[in-house]
Amino acid sequence: MAALIITKEDLDQFKLELISEFKEILSVNSNPAPKKWLKSYEVREMLGISPGTLQNMRINGTLPYTKVGGLIFYDNDDIQKMLVANRSGNQ
Repeated sequence: MAALIITKEDLDQFKLELISEFKEILSVNSNPAPKKWLKSYEVREMLGISPGTLQNMRINGTLPYTKVGGLIFYDNDDIQKMLVANRSGNQ
C-alpha cells in the first residue's frame, strides 16, 4: 500500500470544506416547522397578552383549547385563524 502525504494546505482545504458543510446543515435546520400544539405561556408570548386575557379568550370562545389533565393546549392553526378573522379591515 502506497504512503499518502498530507500537507498543511490539504488540511486547510479540508477545514474550509467541512465548515462550509456545517454551515449548510445549520442553515437547513435553523427554521424548524412551527409546533402544532402550544402551551398557555407560549400563546401569551406569541400574542403579547396576560394570563387573564387568555383566560377570557377561552371563556368567551374566541380561542378554542384542549385540556389534558391540568395542562391547556392551543392548536397553532386555530390561533392563526383567529388572528385572520380579527384582522383590522377584514371583511
